[in-house]
Amino acid sequence: MTDPSSVLLTGIGELVTNDPDRPGLLGLLADAAVVVEGSRVAWVGSARDAPAADTAYDAGGRAVLPGFVDSHSHLVFAGDRAAEFAARMTGEPYTAGGIRSTVAATRAATDEELTSHVAHLVAEMRRQGTTTVEIKSGYGLTVHDEARSLAIARQFTEETTFLGAHVVPAGTDPAAYVELVTGPMLAAAAPYARWIDAFCETGAFDADQARTVLDAGRQVGLRGRLHANQLGPGPGVQLACELGLVAVDHCTYLTDADVAALRDSGTVATLLPGVEFSTRQPFPDARRLLDAGVRIALASDCNPGSCYTSSIPFCIAMAVREMGLSPAEAVHAATRGGADALDRADVGRVTVGAAADLVLLDAPSHVHLAYRPGVPLVAGVWLGGRPA
Repeated sequence: MTDPSSVLLTGIGELVTNDPDRPGLLGLLADAAVVVEGSRVAWVGSARDAPAADTAYDAGGRAVLPGFVDSHSHLVFAGDRAAEFAARMTGEPYTAGGIRSTVAATRAATDEELTSHVAHLVAEMRRQGTTTVEIKSGYGLTVHDEARSLAIARQFTEETTFLGAHVVPAGTDPAAYVELVTGPMLAAAAPYARWIDAFCETGAFDADQARTVLDAGRQVGLRGRLHANQLGPGPGVQLACELGLVAVDHCTYLTDADVAALRDSGTVATLLPGVEFSTRQPFPDARRLLDAGVRIALASDCNPGSCYTSSIPFCIAMAVREMGLSPAEAVHAATRGGADALDRADVGRVTVGAAADLVLLDAPSHVHLAYRPGVPLVAGVWLGGRPA
C-alpha cells in the first residue's frame, strides 16, 4: 500500500476501543469505522458518520482490536530447553535452575545469531497480533553480554529492560555480583535500557538485594519493574508497591496484604498464564485481584525455560479458562492493561491520537479469542497506521 495522508478503515463488525468515555470495559462500537492519518488514529465512530479519507480499507465485518501490548518477554537468548519442559511434564518440579544453561548458550552465540533469533520471535508475535513488546536482558550476566543483549533488543523495541539481576552466576559470590550489577554492568547496559528489573525470589535475589538494584537503576534514570511471588510467597510484591513501581510481574502467590498493597499503590499486577501452563504451578487468581480493585495486565513471558510461547491469544484463552476472567477482561488486560504496565498512553486503545496499531480478527467479536482457543484468528495487523 502507498502512504496516503489518511485511510478510512470501514466495514468493522465490532471495534474494541478501550475508551473510558464509551460504555463498558472495552468501549465497544458496532458497525464502526476508524480514520488513520499518518501513524495515528484521527477519528473513531459509527460507519454512517465516517468522514472522507484519501483511501479506504474494508475490514469485511471483522472485529478490530488495539494491537496487543506484551509487557513481559525474554527474547534475547540462544538454544532451547525442550528436554527440561518434557521432564516437568513427567513430574519434575520447576525451580528456575535451567536459566544457567540458557546463559551458557547465549554467551556462546554471535550477535548475528541472537539478532536473527529475536527478529524471528518478534515476527512470530506480530503475526499473532502483538504490536508493542517489552524485551528483557538477563541471559548474559556479564558486563559485555548484558549490554549487547540490550543493544540487540533495542533494534526491535524502545521497551527494553536491564535484568542483570536474573540469577547469580554459578560460582559467584552474591554480594559481589550485586556490586557488579549495580556498577559496571549497569553503566554498560543503561544506554540501551528504559527499565531495570530483578528476580526477587528464594534462590535468586532477596528484598534487600532487589531494592539495591532498583535504587541504582533509578539513580541513572531507569524505571523499576520486578519479578515477584512466582515460586512462592515472598516480599517482592510488597517491595514493588512500597517503591511505587509501575508494574510487578507473576504475582502467583499473594497474601491479603499483598492484594491490598497492589490496590492502594496502583501498581499493575502483570499475570503470565503461559508460565503456569508450562510449569504446572497454580494459576494466579485474577478474579480476586480485579474484585479487589487491582489493575492487571496479561503478558506472554516468552522465554526458553518456563514459558516458550509468543501468543497473546493463547494467554487470553488461558486467563479466561483458568484465572476467572471474562473474555472482555482478558482482552482489556492484554491491551490497555499491558499499556498501563509500560506506562504508555499511546498504545492499547483505539482513540484519537493513539498509535494506529490494530488487529483484525477472522471473527465477529473479541469473545472468539477465548471461544476458539488455538485457532489462528488474527487475519491482519496494522502497525503505525498501515498493514504490517
